[in-house]
Amino acid sequence: MFDKILIANRGEIALRIHRACREMGIKTVAVHSTVDADAMHVRLADESVCIGPAPAIESYLNIPAIITAATVTNADAIHPGYGFLSENANFASIVEEHGICFIGPTADHIALMGDKIASKTKVKELGIPVVPGSDGAVRDIDRAKEIAQEIGYPVLIKASAGGGGRGMQIVQERSELETAIQKAGTEALAAFGDDAVYMEKFLQKPRHIEIQVMGDGNGEVVHLGERDCSLQRRHQKLLEEAGSPALNADGRDAIGDVACKALSSLNYRNAGTIEFLYEDGEFYFIEMNTRLQVEHPVTEMVTGIDVVREQIKLASGAPLSFSQEDVTFTGHAIECRINAESSDDFTPSPGPVHNYHTPGGLGVRVDSALYAGYSVLPHYDSLISKLVVYGASRNECLMRLHRALEEYVITGIETTIPLHQDIIKDPDFVNGDYNIHWLEKFVEGRING
Repeated sequence: MFDKILIANRGEIALRIHRACREMGIKTVAVHSTVDADAMHVRLADESVCIGPAPAIESYLNIPAIITAATVTNADAIHPGYGFLSENANFASIVEEHGICFIGPTADHIALMGDKIASKTKVKELGIPVVPGSDGAVRDIDRAKEIAQEIGYPVLIKASAGGGGRGMQIVQERSELETAIQKAGTEALAAFGDDAVYMEKFLQKPRHIEIQVMGDGNGEVVHLGERDCSLQRRHQKLLEEAGSPALNADGRDAIGDVACKALSSLNYRNAGTIEFLYEDGEFYFIEMNTRLQVEHPVTEMVTGIDVVREQIKLASGAPLSFSQEDVTFTGHAIECRINAESSDDFTPSPGPVHNYHTPGGLGVRVDSALYAGYSVLPHYDSLISKLVVYGASRNECLMRLHRALEEYVITGIETTIPLHQDIIKDPDFVNGDYNIHWLEKFVEGRING
């Protein structure tokens, strides 16, 4: 087992990883930018190293600085968390080349799944269903028109090298196609340095359902069930559930088995998540995230498995500590992402936190690095907290979530807590009747009264 792990991240996920290490008797090294010197994970870590100024490109994305910090502190391993360098194959390779263990998949797997076209081709070969569309990048407009005609409008143009909604265009009819491809390519080039785009059938009312997997790198892969991540705004998740209100045990087992068999053939290592669109009882592969997910806590709540702890153990060379037969799913969990944003127009709201009081009680978990007096910084992502609630049933979970949101106090900045309070009161949400387009319409209706 490792003696010391460097955490190449910040905020709540850095604190989450620190806590797992502490419970395993592993020392931690926090890296931080100049403006993050007072961050909670820096305060609690055994050691800390400043790796650069506020801009992420000069600190949390600064590979030489992070490698130097790991070297001078004699860290055995680096945990990248999510975001930043977590899915950077070059970073994973450099870490390993320096004799330091990268807590995550291999660089080859990160590179494969980071290329949206290559990953789609590969998973299709492995028997995972994909959304009908182009077999690769679309560069010829005449061929693009032929493909669109074959799969039917509307179609979706997507960037090959990235995600998060950038380089993505919905095309309703033939006359819009050429302009949409040009616009998507321009956005993709600006965001990812690659203008390659591909085409998929645009599904009308799908849900976004993902499968959490863990692999030992030797062909043993186990899934930890599904998460429903359909509540999204501008392709960014806002609330997640485990399990999905739209899926039963048979459906979970079926898609979980498909995912495990495919990744087993790749000898996949560590944690990963395969994301699907789900419509009319059919699953369609979107992408695979070769890292820890923001929403991993809901999986932990319904399975009782510490995903971060398992990541660390697998990276140290230990076998999976459980088999598929050992994994049981009990109750229901919901995660609300609390962002430092206005609940009305999503304007960022950085600044000092005046009062901070977290909800508590049975089945309530808060993953956050906030404290009274801390200043939310404008330089990084606006996610400041994850409120995770568990109940024996979805209804019990919802009732507990109502109570927890009422108790949660964050003053000095605006947050999305009021938005979550409105969402969970809506009859469609209460009934589990929503899809990936639902939240956009809900927000529009909320703003317009």
